[in-house]
Amino acid sequence: MSTTTAVGPLTVRPLDPLADAELLHSWVTHPKAAFWMMQDAKLQDVEREYMRIAAHEHHHAFMGLHDGEPAFLMESYDPRYVELVGLYEPEPGDVGMHFLVAPTDRPVHGFTLAVITAVMRELFADPATKRVVVEPDVGNSAVHRLNEAVGFVAAEKIVKPEKEALLSFCTREQFEAATAVTR
Repeated sequence: MSTTTAVGPLTVRPLDPLADAELLHSWVTHPKAAFWMMQDAKLQDVEREYMRIAAHEHHHAFMGLHDGEPAFLMESYDPRYVELVGLYEPEPGDVGMHFLVAPTDRPVHGFTLAVITAVMRELFADPATKRVVVEPDVGNSAVHRLNEAVGFVAAEKIVKPEKEALLSFCTREQFEAATAVTR
């Protein structure tokens, strides 16, 4: 993916679990990443988690770059096999998504919205993707607002082993309608 946005070019590359682990560790343990639930993770925990994802047939992790520099993490997964098994009835073309924007001391206005929009464009670039599924913590109001901004509609609260989540969906048509003004 390579997307030009109001904040500059955003691209993704496959995550390298070992080479990227130290940087990821600094991101996922930062206080702003509390909803990522890795606050107490050691470097080896992060390496192991992303090696597990890299080896998984139905879960993928990508390093997001802004002007060529690491700036966000993107994960996609098949909810029939990962994260949401038994918690809802998946439809053909469902793709699960997680994203995390790197902490910064110099925030760029509109950056996180640009990232989630680019992530969604990347997911919908695959014609097999019909709907994107997310399950953020019910208390993560900032991400709920972002999700709504790109077309997600909340469906129901679900209980996962690690959290109470707000299951939400976004079809290609909902995404295109929500982002038509920002293109």
